[in-house]
Amino acid sequence: MTRAFTASLALLLVAGLLAFDLANWAPNPYQAPAMLAFGSGSVASGGFCGALPN
Repeated sequence: MTRAFTASLALLLVAGLLAFDLANWAPNPYQAPAMLAFGSGSVASGGFCGALPN
């Protein structure tokens, strides 16, 4: 497989997923989840491993 074929296949897959999503659910900006929520919509909690203690 060439690089162009793989890139075309990936773009086709993303376009198909986007078309499926838009065809099945109409976007409603008033009931949309938070941007980049990736799931529950709740705010992340906890620490950051690279954070230094005070």
